[in-house]
Amino acid sequence: MSSTRVSLSAAQEAEAQALAQRLGEIVEDEIVQIARLLVSKREQEIFGATEFQVRDILLKAGAKAFQEYLRQKKTATADGV
Repeated sequence: MSSTRVSLSAAQEAEAQALAQRLGEIVEDEIVQIARLLVSKREQEIFGATEFQVRDILLKAGAKAFQEYLRQKKTATADGV
């Protein structure tokens, strides 16, 4: 899997860093859930059902990320009107 590197302006990079900080706070519970899940499993149990549980948690975190980003955009647009 390759990582996509996006070129951003200085303003966009600042916005991305602020969003990343906020997202870290928002998805903290999901990260802890994943850590607890992984720690609770034996090595043989990591793949299979556990993988799908982790994916479900990550999908929830991704949904939160979209919601927060759109919330910020809506607030910024409303403030600018």
